[in-house]
Amino acid sequence: MKGIEKFNELVKAFSSLPTIGKKTALRLAYHVCVKDPLLGSKLSYNIEDAIRNIKKCTQCGALSENELCEICSNEDRNNSIICLVQDPKDILVLEESGSFDGFYFVLDDTNEENIIKLKTMISNKNIKEIFFAFTQGIHSDAIVFFIEEKLKDLNLNFSQIAQGIPSGVSLENVDFISLHKAVNHRTKLD
Repeated sequence: MKGIEKFNELVKAFSSLPTIGKKTALRLAYHVCVKDPLLGSKLSYNIEDAIRNIKKCTQCGALSENELCEICSNEDRNNSIICLVQDPKDILVLEESGSFDGFYFVLDDTNEENIIKLKTMISNKNIKEIFFAFTQGIHSDAIVFFIEEKLKDLNLNFSQIAQGIPSGVSLENVDFISLHKAVNHRTKLD
């Protein structure tokens, strides 16, 4: 529509975000411009503030406002295990669940620089176990194998997140890789 180019640009910006379609973008733009402009201003400020202040932890790659993230600087964490993830967002999910109390390392690339950083962290923290929390798939399996090979001389234990069939999902709706892993990694009942 002509005459509201700034609004159209805002709709276009919202729709460029992951999982936001044109209709949702239109509703969001309308809400922050017309329904609640104070929220729009607050949102604008928070986005700018986050962009200015959020960076990656120099040790593990997690999101942080400091050189070292809160997890890497926390001496109360379990210092015998590092959880390897593929994305800093994965750390947020695992921390929200409260199910892991060790350290993390974001392996967004398997280049030599990242491998050296990982080895340094393992050495500095006296790590005994590497825990892979990757999304299942052939690519992830290849990365796990590659990392195990690169770290085999460090006398570490390796584990990975349990994979298989989610609760409440019928077998007909499960992909073959998940089904295969669920069958081959089944647990014994006592």
